[in-house]
Amino acid sequence: MLATSEILIRLLLASLFGGLIGLERERKDWAAGLRTHMMVSVGSCLIMIVSAFGFSDILGTENVSLDPSRVASQVISGIGFIGAGTILFLKQGAIRGLTTASGLWTVAAIGLATGGGLYLAAGATTVIALIILWALKPLEQVYFRKYKPISIRVVTHTGTDSDFIRHLLEKKELKLQTFNLERNESEIVYELKFEHTELSKLDLIIQELRNDPAIKEISWNR
Repeated sequence: MLATSEILIRLLLASLFGGLIGLERERKDWAAGLRTHMMVSVGSCLIMIVSAFGFSDILGTENVSLDPSRVASQVISGIGFIGAGTILFLKQGAIRGLTTASGLWTVAAIGLATGGGLYLAAGATTVIALIILWALKPLEQVYFRKYKPISIRVVTHTGTDSDFIRHLLEKKELKLQTFNLERNESEIVYELKFEHTELSKLDLIIQELRNDPAIKEISWNR
């Protein structure tokens, strides 16, 4: 059986490791922030301790065998329910929260490692996770910015004629990825997604669309 001081050390380290990752998520105002990550990590740590040492009083009893991995392994499956709650399914198939969900899964593994006494593995994983979540984010934005698609939203009045769709499709610098149309009694909303193009060329195209009298509203983002 573990000494009381060792149990406290493992639980406190697990909460610290989980809290460090939770701070990064809290900074971005996600639902799963500091306290959630700390709870997941320290809870996983306790489950690992119970799984490995909680049944020591019945060891040696006839017809009783102990597999310490059984209880702990359920954490990996069970954390999926919490992770699913952080994932948001937005319009047009856009998904947010996958990074936070994977972070919770990693924090659970860190808690298990801490509960098992693998301090170096738990600490190293915490550092690596922080590098992935925080340090790599600016590099990711710079590198992938030129590959990010462009979304254009155009609103026209119902019953008005406009050739802006044909005009966009004729542009060689624009390659259509997705197209969505919503119609109501007063207006038609077009949502188009194109592959990346240069900002200077995109500004000219947007300006041309704004000069179309049939277009009520236009917006874009990348």
